Amino acid sequence: MLNDIQIGPITIHMYGLMIGTGFAAAYFICCLRAKKKQLSEDILWGILLCALAGAIIGTRLLYYIVSIPQILENPSILWNFKNGYVVYGGIIFGVLFGYIYCKKKNVSFLQYFDLVMPSVSVAQGFGRIGCFFAGCCYGQQTDSWFHIIYTHSDFAPNNIPLIPTQLLSSAGNFIIAGILFSYASKAKKDGMVGAMYMILYSIGRFFIEIYRNDFRGEWGGLSTSQLISIIVLISGISFMYLLKKNKRELQPQ
Repeated sequence: MLNDIQIGPITIHMYGLMIGTGFAAAYFICCLRAKKKQLSEDILWGILLCALAGAIIGTRLLYYIVSIPQILENPSILWNFKNGYVVYGGIIFGVLFGYIYCKKKNVSFLQYFDLVMPSVSVAQGFGRIGCFFAGCCYGQQTDSWFHIIYTHSDFAPNNIPLIPTQLLSSAGNFIIAGILFSYASKAKKDGMVGAMYMILYSIGRFFIEIYRNDFRGEWGGLSTSQLISIIVLISGISFMYLLKKNKRELQPQ
């Protein structure tokens, strides 16, 4: 696979193109759903910008945290921005920055949380296609027919058949998005769609990590992302339980 495609004097970076496509698709879908739910597009735009800033900071910060031993040995890693981004950090800080913005604007965070998260899953789906082109987030060596062989990747081992975990992740994210869009019409309380995202994404991410082969830290036999997935899963289930419990308590007896 080639991440850079040359068309005359123009070089198209597929990773960046997919990230941009994902963000544009997510924003377009959010706007359509915001109109349907009569939510402010101006607030939505502010949330997305803040979430994007938080995501950029979070992806890098979590990478620094899980790479402390390597950084102590080679401090130049701190200034290498070609790689070293952890998606979970982006999600966590993106949500946090969005929450802060909602509080500052005095609007319901849970309403916008439910609005945005299905589209986040769409953006992630496109982003993982970008990872596939770039060769990052690659899988283990395999003898299966379902594999990818890189020859010019700066990240994945070249000339070795690898599990295309990026495509599996992408498909999983698009499936999660479809489930969330469907569930959004059935959810009875604000926050349930966001909680469902936490549950579904953490489960999918935990299992996809089994087949990944790009080392990003290990904690008691679990990858960093698997450990975070367990925490997010427990948080999502607890959040969903509390929302349903509060709903029952508010119903007339």
